[in-house]
Amino acid sequence: MVSSSNRRTARLAGILLLAAALAGCSGGPLDPHGPIAAQQRQLIFNALAVMLAIVIPTIAAAVGFAWWFRETNPRAKRRPDFVYSGRVEIVMWSIPVLTVTFLGGLIWTGSYNLDPYRPLPSDRPVTEVQVVALDWKWLFIYPEQGVASVNELVLPAGAPVHFSMTSASVLNTFWIPQLGGMIYVMNGMVTQLNLQADHPGAFYGRSGHFSGDGFSDMRFTARAVPGEEFARWVEAVRGTGAALDRPAYAELTKQNVPDRPFTYRSVAPDLFASVTTQRIPPADGPGSGRGGPGIMEKAER
Repeated sequence: MVSSSNRRTARLAGILLLAAALAGCSGGPLDPHGPIAAQQRQLIFNALAVMLAIVIPTIAAAVGFAWWFRETNPRAKRRPDFVYSGRVEIVMWSIPVLTVTFLGGLIWTGSYNLDPYRPLPSDRPVTEVQVVALDWKWLFIYPEQGVASVNELVLPAGAPVHFSMTSASVLNTFWIPQLGGMIYVMNGMVTQLNLQADHPGAFYGRSGHFSGDGFSDMRFTARAVPGEEFARWVEAVRGTGAALDRPAYAELTKQNVPDRPFTYRSVAPDLFASVTTQRIPPADGPGSGRGGPGIMEKAER
């Protein structure tokens, strides 16, 4: 006989385990802070509901059959010579047909609503950001403001942001789980993405695609700030740091993991276009050139 204290202990342990599981969702796709991430979470929940509508009855039926056809149940009608039933066939085939139909409908509508090229409706101006994936860091260029940052993305909260993204090296992915993503970036092409942070905050961003020794450190912080603070940040960046010209960009492409984010006070106007059209040659990439794999210089900045 289980005592009341043991039952309370078991309930408390269950509550703590549930709380720990829910806490693990914080900072991820199930903790959205933007319209795109919120729609993605809803799509996940809708798909889960459709699948559970099939899985739960199937499990219940399996348990029910085992209980009904148990050896001690004399009312169970057993037919060892049973071969075919049209009604059983209809039920068995209707289940996967309905599953594919409902999931296909969700994917169809979700693919349209979550098209990364689709602009977000807003009465506020769109902020343009050009993203370059490097080994092993992220370069963010603000063409309208004429500044750039490495491993820190600063955005105006409550306003849409349009990203133009490419890679200066190997295939990579851009991902801010709480705002949306994940989008592949490739050398020699431009991928577009529209995101928005609903309110100020700091959101974790990273690469979601293995790209060499420094992949695990290819992280950045996306800071959503009020519009006035974003303007002050731009002015502060313009007054400090180096200029991002061709020589500075060539130095930036070297394989390393910066020990902290840094900024550039100005950017060569055609830099992003030169990277995407390969007028600036692509970087060697992990494992080729510059001494082969295993190079992990620490940027001294």
